[in-house]
Amino acid sequence: MALLLDNQFKELPADKTLDTKLFLESVSHLPPFFDCLGSKVFSPIKSDISGNITKIRAVYEKDPVKYATLQQILEAEREEYGTEWPKVGATLALMWLKRGLRFIQILLQSLADGEKDENSPNLIRVNITRAYEETLKRYHGWIVQQIFKTALIAAPYKSDFLKAVSKGEVIQEEECLANLRQFLVNYTATVDAIYDMYTALNAELDYSV
Repeated sequence: MALLLDNQFKELPADKTLDTKLFLESVSHLPPFFDCLGSKVFSPIKSDISGNITKIRAVYEKDPVKYATLQQILEAEREEYGTEWPKVGATLALMWLKRGLRFIQILLQSLADGEKDENSPNLIRVNITRAYEETLKRYHGWIVQQIFKTALIAAPYKSDFLKAVSKGEVIQEEECLANLRQFLVNYTATVDAIYDMYTALNAELDYSV
């Protein structure tokens, strides 16, 4: 589970403030996660996540003091862009990024909880399907949804996926799943905090691409 455990998310402070620099450092290691899913059909999600991280970083680096937290970025852009907000800038980038992060979270949580297809217990198709349907499907048009269905056909075996996220290390499945649960603690708290922030600022948008 080296891919995840080597780059764990930091514990949030009591007030759930999201430090921009720490957040960017943590999420920058996540795009290779989609290589572990085997199929190149997942490349658009990987590219989307990478692109949105780049957009947020570009805003942060303009003024690291002004944009020290993700909350400060959204609040500053709300004032700067007026009626165009929140469909602009780092606010829009983070909106899409959090959906990709939630996809990863639900996929990993489903695996950690032992959810499986009884007819094909060593496939992770059911876990990927659940993650997609709960996070990204509603924002995708018909064509993108069909592309995702194609990706499911090429979903890897669970053993191959766990080996990939462990960077080729041969470790027992239960140890892998225990590592997943450990990674998910701070990761889930971070993703939840971003969703809560968008709700509090009324920054969520509901449209498909």
